[in-house]
Amino acid sequence: MHSEVRIQEADFSVAAQWEALRGRASGEVGAVASFVGLVRDRDPDAPIQGLYLEHYPGMTEASIGKILDETASRWPILDIVVIHRVGGLEPGDQIVFVQVAAAHRPAAFAACEFVMDYLKTDAVLWKRERLMEGERWIEATGDDRRRVARWKADPVGDS
Repeated sequence: MHSEVRIQEADFSVAAQWEALRGRASGEVGAVASFVGLVRDRDPDAPIQGLYLEHYPGMTEASIGKILDETASRWPILDIVVIHRVGGLEPGDQIVFVQVAAAHRPAAFAACEFVMDYLKTDAVLWKRERLMEGERWIEATGDDRRRVARWKADPVGDS
């Protein structure tokens, strides 16, 4: 299985990631699921001017690597890539990319969703929103934690 974690300031190309997967994928791959997260321009309370993400080199990659190891233990994954941007981002910017390849679509879809849910709660990243009134740190929401709790209760995501 190919597994890759990249933490970077630079933007990423979804097309380039797709082509890279096509270049290394075996004939076993029958399904690819991907997710691209974008920086929103507002939350329920106020317009967001931007977002700043901090990380701890080595620790951040290790925390995401653990998520990918757990993913591979739950589903028969053939290839998985996570790219997470750090630094200053503006509304509309790409922030995260998850791509999962498997033999069949149920595993690809479930694994992609699992990775994204755990990135929101377990990845070692610190996020600060820039608002008109100043800045504020943001944390995983109650909904984020409920989604992870669902995986703990239903390991294959059949609910």
